[in-house]
Amino acid sequence: MVFTIPEGLHEDLYPLAWIVGTWRGKGRGEYPGSEPFEFAQEVSFNHDGRNFLNYFSRSWIIAPGTGEIIRPAASEVGYWRPKPNNVLEVVLAHNTGITEGWLGVIDGPKIQLVMDQGYSTPSAKVVTGGSRLYGLVEGELFSAYDMAAEGQVLQSHIWSSLERQTNE
Repeated sequence: MVFTIPEGLHEDLYPLAWIVGTWRGKGRGEYPGSEPFEFAQEVSFNHDGRNFLNYFSRSWIIAPGTGEIIRPAASEVGYWRPKPNNVLEVVLAHNTGITEGWLGVIDGPKIQLVMDQGYSTPSAKVVTGGSRLYGLVEGELFSAYDMAAEGQVLQSHIWSSLERQTNE
C-alpha cells in the first residue's frame, strides 16, 4: 500500500502521519488475578488540522478460536501531542475511571511511551506504572502495553496486531 500524508495534516504531526487512520484486529492479554484472554480492537487516530491527534480505542472480549464477541471490554480516548526532538506527550482517559499522562519518543514508525502520571477514581484499580510500544510491522500496527497495578510489578498485560482500514 502506498502511503500519503493525510490532507490538512499539521506539519508538527508529520512524524506521526503513518499512524493516522483506523486500525482493526485482535490481541491477547493476561495479568495476575485473571485468566488469559483474547480481544478484538479498533483504534482510530484522526486530526482536525491542529497540532495534535485525537485518539480512540475500543475493544471486546472474544471467544478463543471463533472470535465471537462475548462482551465489551476496555475503551480509552485521548490526545497525542508531538513536541520538538521527536518527543511525544499523550493524555488518556479510560472507561474504567483511570486517566494517565504518558511521555515518549517517536522513532520513525516506532513509538515508545512511559507512564508519567496517573489518576484513579475511588472505585478504579490503581495503576502505578506502564510502558507502551506502537510500531508498524509488516504493514500492521503492533502495540504492546506493560502495566504495574494493584501491587504488581511492571509486566506484560496486552498486545495486539491491527490492520489499517482503507474504507474509512
